[in-house]
Amino acid sequence: MLIKRLLDILLTLIAVLLLSPLVLMTYLLVKLTSTGPALYWSQRVGRNNQLFSMPKFRSMRVGTPQIATHLMNQQSNPNSFLTPIGSFIRKTSLDELPQLWSVLKGDMSLVGPRPALFNQDDLVSLRTEQGVHTLKPGITGWAQINGRDEIPIPQKVALDAYYLAHQSVWLDFKIILLTAIKVLSRDNITH
Repeated sequence: MLIKRLLDILLTLIAVLLLSPLVLMTYLLVKLTSTGPALYWSQRVGRNNQLFSMPKFRSMRVGTPQIATHLMNQQSNPNSFLTPIGSFIRKTSLDELPQLWSVLKGDMSLVGPRPALFNQDDLVSLRTEQGVHTLKPGITGWAQINGRDEIPIPQKVALDAYYLAHQSVWLDFKIILLTAIKVLSRDNITH
C-alpha cells in the first residue's frame, strides 16, 4: 500500500508537469465554449463506500441530471446535454485530467476501479459483495482497459474483482500503459 501511494504521488506529479499545457488548454476551451464553471465536482463512491467529491472538466451543460450515461440513455439522448466540446474532451479523456488532484489528495489512485456515482446502487452493491469496495478508486483500471463503456456492470465488477485479487506494481504499470494506448486509439470509447 505504501509503495502504491508513493508511486501514485510521484507519477501524478510528473503527469501534472507534463500535462499542464493540456490542462490549461482544456480549461480555456471549456470556459470559452459554454457558460458555467470549467470544473464539475461529482459525488463519487470511494474506498469503503465513502463519498468524496471528484473533479472533472465539465463536458455537459449546467443542469444535466447526475446519473450514469448508460442510465441517461433510457430517459433521453445524453448527446443533447453535451457542451460544444464535450464529446471531444470525453472521447480523448481530457475531462479526466483534474482527477490528478484527487490522486494527490488521496481520494483516488492512478489505478483502481472507476469510482461509481453516488446513485449507482447496483454497481456499489455488486462491488461490496466482491470486496472491491476496499480498493481506492482509480483514474483507470482493469475494467477500463478491458471494455470501458462497452461492458455491462456485472462484467465490470468481475474485472474489478480480478484486479483486487491480482494487484501489483507491475499490473498497475501494464494498466497505465494500455490505458494510454487505448485513449490514443480511442478504443472502446462510446461517449
